[in-house]
Amino acid sequence: MSPADWKIEGDYFEGCDCDTVCPCVYLGPPDKGHCHVTLAWHITKGHYGSTKLDGLNVAAMFNSPGHMVTGPKWNAALYLDSRAKAEQADALGKIFSGQAGGHLGAVAGFIGSVKGVKSLPIEFEKKGRSRKVHIANILDLEIEAVKGANEKEEATLHNVAFTAVPGFDPVVSQSKVYKYHYHGYAIELSGKNGFYSPFAYGP
Repeated sequence: MSPADWKIEGDYFEGCDCDTVCPCVYLGPPDKGHCHVTLAWHITKGHYGSTKLDGLNVAAMFNSPGHMVTGPKWNAALYLDSRAKAEQADALGKIFSGQAGGHLGAVAGFIGSVKGVKSLPIEFEKKGRSRKVHIANILDLEIEAVKGANEKEEATLHNVAFTAVPGFDPVVSQSKVYKYHYHGYAIELSGKNGFYSPFAYGP
């Protein structure tokens, strides 16, 4: 198996403590000078070599103490689906830590400290224009798309400079709930920035 033989695709969303729309996507500083952002992914189809990854969930929390691009470097925590078998968990760890390269390999260059990697039950829900992720006693994040002028269409951003999902236009959203309690963080927010879209990553 070639280490580069992998691909995953599915649905992603995120929420942070910036106001809508987060200036980080335009290479600006976070609204408060620092940022806590949580991302969640549901893999609809994926593999790492011969290891299938279909149906698994992943979540990550990132804390940027300052400007997300220019520094200082971020703190991170990674959560892997506890339903994953050993070889699947190993593959997810390699992909989402950036060891397998690709876009996530580039993201890894911004991280200075990894607070932990845990395997836990992760509940991911996609319903209409809302998204939810739940990890018991750690994370609750729910976002919903904002209304555009044409309510039949989602309001999206196009060609942003800094994004978790290159090649896709994120849907502008707001958090209904954002709670994260772990690694010394106590975040309880609502009405703040969110994005969702499909994603596709590879080497």
